[in-house]
Amino acid sequence: MSASDVSHFPAPTLPEVAFLGRSNVGKSSVINSLLGAKMAKTSSTPGRTRAINFFEVRWAGKPYPELIFADLPGYGYAKISREVSSQWAGFIDPYLNERPSLALCLALVDVSIAPQEKDKQLLEFLSSSNRKFLVVATKSDRLSNNQLHNSLNVLKREHPTANVLPFSARTGAGKEQLWQEIRAVVDGYGRAGVL
Repeated sequence: MSASDVSHFPAPTLPEVAFLGRSNVGKSSVINSLLGAKMAKTSSTPGRTRAINFFEVRWAGKPYPELIFADLPGYGYAKISREVSSQWAGFIDPYLNERPSLALCLALVDVSIAPQEKDKQLLEFLSSSNRKFLVVATKSDRLSNNQLHNSLNVLKREHPTANVLPFSARTGAGKEQLWQEIRAVVDGYGRAGVL
């Protein structure tokens, strides 16, 4: 389901994993890679996601969903009208600040380009919000091993408290490690008695 208003959010009964990042950083591609199916719409045109898209996720062989992936609109794309982007604060801010079932935020950062100011602002916000988060360094396949190592070191140096995981939706590199992080949070969420 999609929601562009707080009243459209699903009931907060399952742990949720939010995918955050700049427009065209690969949020939908990471979701599709994790799920092994084209659930989230991808586009080469930035700024296509205009609502929070919620996807129920079931483990293989289980009859009921175990968690929800939330694909949030990207930020930092100048061609999105101010009218549209100004409406985002009405549902994105409450989601990130008040959603009781938000168990993990995945901050997606394009590791193949220089660090962006908007990415820094997102990571600072997540650090100050007391939300559990993980930095997913997307498009890691575009760099040589040495370049990737250097880019990851820059990210870790700028955000020393953040856990940074390289990921490639194209090759699947990092997929299993990311699932391990997600499962650990989901398992801990249930044991904590939050559900």
